Amino acid sequence: MARDSDAIEIDIDGHPVRISSPGKVLFSERGETKLDLVNYYLAVSEPVMSAMGNRPVLMERHPHGAEGSSFFQKRVPDNAPDWLTTTIVSTPNGTSSRALVIADLAHVAWAVNLGCLGFHVWPARADDPDHADELRIDLDPTPGTDFEDARAVAHLVRALLDELGIVGFPKTTGKHGIHVYLRLAPQWDPYQVRFGAVAFARELARRHPDVVTDAWWKEERGQRIFVDFNQNAPHKTVFGAWCVRPRPGAQVSTPFAWDELDTIDPDAQTIATVPARVAALGNPWADMDTAPQSLEPLLALHERDRANGLTDAPWPPVYPKMPGEPPRVAPSRARKPKAGG
Repeated sequence: MARDSDAIEIDIDGHPVRISSPGKVLFSERGETKLDLVNYYLAVSEPVMSAMGNRPVLMERHPHGAEGSSFFQKRVPDNAPDWLTTTIVSTPNGTSSRALVIADLAHVAWAVNLGCLGFHVWPARADDPDHADELRIDLDPTPGTDFEDARAVAHLVRALLDELGIVGFPKTTGKHGIHVYLRLAPQWDPYQVRFGAVAFARELARRHPDVVTDAWWKEERGQRIFVDFNQNAPHKTVFGAWCVRPRPGAQVSTPFAWDELDTIDPDAQTIATVPARVAALGNPWADMDTAPQSLEPLLALHERDRANGLTDAPWPPVYPKMPGEPPRVAPSRARKPKAGG
């Protein structure tokens, strides 16, 4: 297909998808265009649909390309085509909106045409919103740390998961961190999944305090990898596997096998390289859905922590105050008791 400024129509999964300005450059490093991005997703359609299929998404739109201004869009516009699959999702404050569901690759391409350079995916499927079937372990480098530090901590994550009898599936974030996904049986609500994530973060930090932190407040983290348990808060979306980041190099959040942990280069995983990688190596997450797992080992850690007097961990500020949550104020700003009081 020629790169030009005239709109084209592509038949994808039986749906006509209009691509306006297909030759518009979205990624400056190699000059990749809107059509290049559509073709990337078509090239990796099987793993994309395995990871995002039947899930609502939040669209990160960059109408002027990866280096231009951006905004997040949860609501599908009223002029969307009739064939588009949507579902009603809620926000932490209780408002609802009609969100896009990735029913097939045509839905991905439709969003790309709007300048969507990032799909942030719900942890539940559209037909079962009450059960979160993904727990996401987010290894987030703090200032002074980098991907190499996240790589080292990922080894510790795997060791603890092995001890608990849980299988994790890692991916690059497309930036400087690592995500490890756990596929769960659809039996637990998002609050229980978050309890499990908090317990895992606390246990990992307890065992490896020099390199791992579960401290919600940035002033307490130091130069350690933060395990962001609140990526599992209800209604929280996470940047999707196989999705392309709005970076000049069009880096992809790329699933990989554990035996690649010491060699994977996150910046080298781009829309120019990942299709060949998938063709050669297949989908390292191919077995993720074959044996959904139990959350019980992590809930047992949670119950042990609760029995030992630990309260809930802090929640993000957009959430209402939760039962058992500690004061929602940074330690340096907390009111000090009066002397002699």
